[in-house]
Amino acid sequence: MRYSLGCLRSSSENTAASENLEVTMKKLALAAVMAAVASNATAGGLTEPVMEPAVVEAKAASSASGILIPLLILLLVAAAASSN
Repeated sequence: MRYSLGCLRSSSENTAASENLEVTMKKLALAAVMAAVASNATAGGLTEPVMEPAVVEAKAASSASGILIPLLILLLVAAAASSN
């Protein structure tokens, strides 16, 4: 017989108690690992993704594009006038 914490125990009781303690410790260790993994997975939470604005370059207007539309209108008016 062995003495444990002032109590008289037999060797079979001591073996069963140590096996029970071992199973309990394994369960606690597994629970601690799962809690650590779960806390790291949700550490950031759900946030809106930050999108960078697209860079749009303004094209330089050529001097010909400013005069092109009035010339087309003038040609249409001249064509309509000459057909009558």
